Amino acid sequence: LLTPLLPHTDHRNRGMRTRLGCLSHKSDSYNDFTAILPDKPNRALKRLSTEEATRWADSFDILLSHKYGLAAFRAFLKTEFSEENLEFWLACEDFKKTRSAAKLASKAQRIFEEFIDVQAPREVNIDFQTRELTRRNMQEPSLTCFDQAQGKVHSLMEKDSYPRFLRSKIYTDLLSQTQRRLS
Repeated sequence: LLTPLLPHTDHRNRGMRTRLGCLSHKSDSYNDFTAILPDKPNRALKRLSTEEATRWADSFDILLSHKYGLAAFRAFLKTEFSEENLEFWLACEDFKKTRSAAKLASKAQRIFEEFIDVQAPREVNIDFQTRELTRRNMQEPSLTCFDQAQGKVHSLMEKDSYPRFLRSKIYTDLLSQTQRRLS
């Protein structure tokens, strides 16, 4: 049982209280998804057809390629406290579009420090060999230096998080909402 903290506690306790508060408000609701839609929720959902939302169940890559599918999956991952996997995958996709050699090394370093390095703030779950290979790739960063790590994270999300997403309240509520509009 948590006891309330007194108002005069230091910043470390306030930070802990905030983190504990976030844990107690874990949710898997349709409203949490609509709150992070890229457009205004009502307009966005009017544009989303049942057919499109149903296609997300056909393949993980179809889900990732659809902006509302991506938003719904991100909302779901937040409920599981594992959105760093998707954020890493997206950062790698963006990194592969880098055309400036000058920016390549700095972007690679930022991604490595944020997601790959041991104790990184948003460390992704990859095996030691993949982490070490990626570390060696950082000696001479290229557009492919994160390919193995990105592939492992993609596979982890596809085999683990994606099936749970398809059974989640976020996804089933979303399908219900699109079907209700048709009737």
